[in-house]
Amino acid sequence: MKHGATTLTEAFLGLTIGTVLGFIIAVVMDHYPLAYKSVYPLMVVTQTVPTVAIAPLLVLWLGYGLLPKVVLIVLTTFFPIAIGLLDGFRSVDPDAINLLKAMGANKLQCFTHIKLPSSLSHFFAGLKISVSYSVVGAVISEWLGGFYGLGVYMTRVRKSYSFDKMFAVIFFISFISLLLMSGVTLLRNAVMPWDRKKN
Repeated sequence: MKHGATTLTEAFLGLTIGTVLGFIIAVVMDHYPLAYKSVYPLMVVTQTVPTVAIAPLLVLWLGYGLLPKVVLIVLTTFFPIAIGLLDGFRSVDPDAINLLKAMGANKLQCFTHIKLPSSLSHFFAGLKISVSYSVVGAVISEWLGGFYGLGVYMTRVRKSYSFDKMFAVIFFISFISLLLMSGVTLLRNAVMPWDRKKN
């Protein structure tokens, strides 16, 4: 449980930062076409590099502490959030935007009253993916260095040929991921009570 608490802490920090970063990037790309043309290709490139290849470099540059693990989780979690929100912003009915503009609404009001509520379903879909990525990313980063965490524990029991404990950790990681995804569903139902029937 001590190792699980460490992994969850890393996953929570990385997921929080990744969610905020993904939200900011999506808003900027939606408002500025030049930013979309400049940032979107870079985002795609970051997702083509395998996580296992990035992790050793982060450990080499940032050490064996918490920082490289959080950075790796941010890199794996911000993309689904940013893409999901961007798709949500672009799927808004243009007639609704034009109606608000005709009534004198500014860009911020159009965003808060039309774009953001309409993109919430896309946001939570991306958040479900990011939640599972955050736990897996934390474990992968712990394989390459650290003192505590489920990834460190897996490495130790594998070297001691305690495969029963290794399978126990695998089931525990799957359980945590499913539990967090269920939490996202509950949060979605609380934020979007009008859309519960679609879950």
